[in-house]
Amino acid sequence: MAYEEKMKPVRKPHTLSLDDRCRLSVTGVEEVESFDEAEIIMNTAQGDLIVRGGGLHIGKINLDVGELRVEGTINELSYEDHTKSSGFWQRLFG
Repeated sequence: MAYEEKMKPVRKPHTLSLDDRCRLSVTGVEEVESFDEAEIIMNTAQGDLIVRGGGLHIGKINLDVGELRVEGTINELSYEDHTKSSGFWQRLFG
């Protein structure tokens, strides 16, 4: 096995499960960037996931295995792809 193959990060499988628009389970979560009652932004194996709604709160989080559960009224789920220029400053001024 080549050295480059050993150094590649292992991608966590990414799944979404939404029950009755009030319980969301997400796997493949790498980091939670921000959260409040109206919006949660997280980095996943498939890009940045933005959850919007009302009364949102994180019921369970385990970033070691990449799992997160959100409870509240979920109105929108959207992704932003990971690109080299999509950092904090790009989102702020982009």
